[in-house]
Amino acid sequence: MGSIPTWPVIILFALKIHTALSAKCPKVCVCDSIQLTIACVNKNLTEVPPTIDEITVKLDLRGNDLQELPTGAFAHTPYLTHLSLQNSNIRRVREGAFRKLGRLVLLNLANNKIEILYQESFDGLSSLKQLIIDRNRVEEIQPGAFSQLGFLNLLSLTHNQLVYIPNMAFQGLQNIKWLRLSHNFINYLATEAFAGLFTLTRLSLDNNELQFFPTETMTRLSEVTRLELSFNPMTYLGEESVSMLKLTHLLLDHNSLQDFSNAAILLSPRLTHLDLSHNQLRILQPMAPGSPKLTRLNLAGNPIYCSCYLRPLREWATRERVRLGGTCGGPAHLSGENLEVVQPVNLRCLSQEAMLKAELEEQVLPALPTTPSPKKGKCPANCACETENRHSSCENKGHTKIPRGFSPDTRLLDLRGNHFHYIPANSFPGTAEVVSLHLQRCKIHDIEDGAFSGMKSLVYLYLSENDLTSLTPEAFKGLPHLTYLHLEKNRFTQFPKGAFKLLPGLLALHMENNAIAKLETGLLTSAEKLRGLYLTSNAITAAAPQAFNPAPDLETLHLGSNKLQEVPTEAFSKARSLAELKLSHNPIRWIGAGAFQPVGTTLRHLYLDHMGLEKVSTDFLAGLGSGLRSLLLEGNQLEELPDLSPLTGLEVINLAENPLLCDCPLLPLRKWIEQVNLKVRATCGHPPELRGQRVKDVHVFKSCPGGKSPSAQHPKPTRAPKPESARVSPPKIIKRVDRKATGKSRKGAKPHTVQKTAMKKRKSA
Repeated sequence: MGSIPTWPVIILFALKIHTALSAKCPKVCVCDSIQLTIACVNKNLTEVPPTIDEITVKLDLRGNDLQELPTGAFAHTPYLTHLSLQNSNIRRVREGAFRKLGRLVLLNLANNKIEILYQESFDGLSSLKQLIIDRNRVEEIQPGAFSQLGFLNLLSLTHNQLVYIPNMAFQGLQNIKWLRLSHNFINYLATEAFAGLFTLTRLSLDNNELQFFPTETMTRLSEVTRLELSFNPMTYLGEESVSMLKLTHLLLDHNSLQDFSNAAILLSPRLTHLDLSHNQLRILQPMAPGSPKLTRLNLAGNPIYCSCYLRPLREWATRERVRLGGTCGGPAHLSGENLEVVQPVNLRCLSQEAMLKAELEEQVLPALPTTPSPKKGKCPANCACETENRHSSCENKGHTKIPRGFSPDTRLLDLRGNHFHYIPANSFPGTAEVVSLHLQRCKIHDIEDGAFSGMKSLVYLYLSENDLTSLTPEAFKGLPHLTYLHLEKNRFTQFPKGAFKLLPGLLALHMENNAIAKLETGLLTSAEKLRGLYLTSNAITAAAPQAFNPAPDLETLHLGSNKLQEVPTEAFSKARSLAELKLSHNPIRWIGAGAFQPVGTTLRHLYLDHMGLEKVSTDFLAGLGSGLRSLLLEGNQLEELPDLSPLTGLEVINLAENPLLCDCPLLPLRKWIEQVNLKVRATCGHPPELRGQRVKDVHVFKSCPGGKSPSAQHPKPTRAPKPESARVSPPKIIKRVDRKATGKSRKGAKPHTVQKTAMKKRKSA
């Protein structure tokens, strides 16, 4: 028998698909049954059409009016691989909106009105490779927002309103290659802002508000090869600023650099391309010995003065075969000359008489065509304003009154180091676009009501290092978007309770280095959204019960270097979001049972170091379990420690500088140290003959009941333990320590109660 032709079957199958898809094609949409695509573009849809066929793989919903994506919005289209939602007036993405889209590889949310990326906004997108959220209004990334996107290669958040990147903001992006944060208002990067991005090779931070190179943050990016920092207001790069082992391309063009240390890139051994074009550099020294072998150094658009001071750079470039880009900005006879063409022999310094003559000639001669200087807009006297970067600075100019007349486009206003003494009402007219205002070291002792009225775009306010002792709520009138307030190093003796009721968006409050003595009930009244409270180095002796109640979202609390004598447990009774608690350098000698019970389920990082701590209850960590990531206890006076085995999620622990008593009561700790893949810094302080030895190495525990391992009782051929790969999940602030495998945990080892008689026998022996 001949075989039955298959083509009729194929046609019938195609017709079935066509009929099925046509039957479920929304009326206003265009459906392609062959490509399995549906396009509903510019149809004023207010919801995702429920009649879309479930076998659709590409869905285009651009140009609609969806406004909000509810939970499970695409549950009926589980086979989607591409989803386009641009220009759809989306304001909010609910948690789980994309759940069930486990096959999606591209999601485009550009040109919408999204303000916050919530913790589970992208839950379910386990295969997503590209996520585009450009040109929205994103100003906040909640912790864990990207935790489900383990396969993402590209994340683009350009043209948004981000001003601050907190620790662990991009946690979960295990395969990210390119992170685009261009065209935001980023002024500050937390030290661990990019923690966990171990595959990132390209980072775009151009067109932001970074005033300094974020050395500590960037050092942690071990795989980045290209770093784009163009169009930021940096003025100086100091020695060893750039420490990135695999960096090859560094773009610092269109900044405000006036000085660049010749050792700035000393710790970036693979750097080959350095772009310093369009800055304000007049002289540049050759790179320091040991610096990377550059092949390209771009200095175009700088007012380079080609005198004898430039000769070392020109000779270095020739010797090292570095291509120099740019032209001479002076003197007149070399102006416009290409830096690669001008010969070192012609780079001479004239006598003082000749220099004066040359200056006179330059004033008389018509200006030669050079790179145009930045356009100057409106600017008060004795200040410097740049239209291109929209930055205005009157720093350290001796002003006694707030200057007026800044360009209405100004975004960064720097007035630090003047002598204002007080800020009267309506001191900043016409500055509605300012995002960051610097008033540090201005001897300010009083701020009148409405002082900042009209600054509706202000996000950062720096009032550090002044003489403030109190604040009224009306002082911050007219600042609806203020998010980060710096009041450190003033003269507050009381917490300014209630002063923040007109700041609905306040997320971080810095009050370090003041003289606050007590934290009262209702401390954070009217600061309900606060995420970070920093009170290090005050004079705090006590915290009232429920002191932190009005801020249920408080995640970070720093109380280090104060005068607390006990853990303020009752103050945390409703701080149910607290993830990081610092109590370091407080004179706390004893910690009782359940001291951290109220925050046990949320606490991730606990700092109890250098307190002189002498004793802890066996249940002092009750309630803290697998969630705790960091525990610092170094620099105390502890001789004993309870069993730490419930802390199964620990990634960093430090027990150094404690005089531990290496005897049978410490056996549970010793067993725990042997079983975990952590570097535990723990040494014996007693007895004297064991002082300084690692707890893990001493053999005194073998004579304790339960101290012998099964392998010791039944000898077997020794075999080296197989190494385990280091699990990477660094905490917020502390640098992750490398873990080494310690082999399989011993079976049958059980904790024993050490009898006093056994102790006596052992000691007498």
